[in-house]
Amino acid sequence: MGGSVVGGIFWRSGSRSVRVAAAALLALALASCSSKSKDEYQERDVSTLYNIAGNYVDDGEYRNAAVAFDEVERQHPYSAWARRAQLMSAYSYYMANKYEDAILAAERFLALHPGNKDAPYAYYLIAMCYYEQISDVGRDQKMTEQALNALGEVVRRFPQSDYAQDARLKIELTHDHLAGKEMEIGRFYQRTTEHLGAAIRFRTVVEKYPTTTHAPEALHRMVESYLALGMIEEAQAAGAVLGENYPGSKWYKYSYALLTNTKLQGAQRERSWFGQMWDTIF
Repeated sequence: MGGSVVGGIFWRSGSRSVRVAAAALLALALASCSSKSKDEYQERDVSTLYNIAGNYVDDGEYRNAAVAFDEVERQHPYSAWARRAQLMSAYSYYMANKYEDAILAAERFLALHPGNKDAPYAYYLIAMCYYEQISDVGRDQKMTEQALNALGEVVRRFPQSDYAQDARLKIELTHDHLAGKEMEIGRFYQRTTEHLGAAIRFRTVVEKYPTTTHAPEALHRMVESYLALGMIEEAQAAGAVLGENYPGSKWYKYSYALLTNTKLQGAQRERSWFGQMWDTIF
């Protein structure tokens, strides 16, 4: 018999003839499960049920696979196969884009087996369920925050794992996404001449997400907003920091042009909250 590894968990798959026979058995098993009469219930061999579920994974029929793995646990809750089936069910729901079901299954696995060797994968799977539901910056970012928290949990609990390595990369992308949301709101405030609200949003980007791709534009937009508010010194401070860290960027050129009349040339950075904050980052 051959084998496959899915989500770090090994399961055995049989020949085509075994698959056809097993599928028929599963159909009977699932039908019996839906019956209200206990007399009609027929328990099936655990390895047969498990292989059927694995075959569904092979065929890309992930919803059927999830149901089949759930059936393994339901019929044989105390077997070693049941523990594997719990996590494979979570994986199958994830692959079927049934993220809520996948999260519940993975959380249940962790609650029952917190010290299991596959716990890192379960945490990572939960994080991926949130991560893949991140919406565009024009929508509510609650899911993005949940993804960030779940990814951080992977890094915190398993810092040396491959899952943590990938989670760190996704955390950077998530930060960039959240920064993009702040930028969108800030630009809206600018267009509606709510310059104080805009400055606060751009300042949030610089303080919370200084290493993202949005930081240079955020600094420039701060220059614009502070000038509109008549806060010349703060505008100069933002422009000076922009020049120090992104001297070749188009955003610094734009800010320089705006600040020429405020004598940015030769101006020293103000020791304001802004300059002090930036010194702690770079």
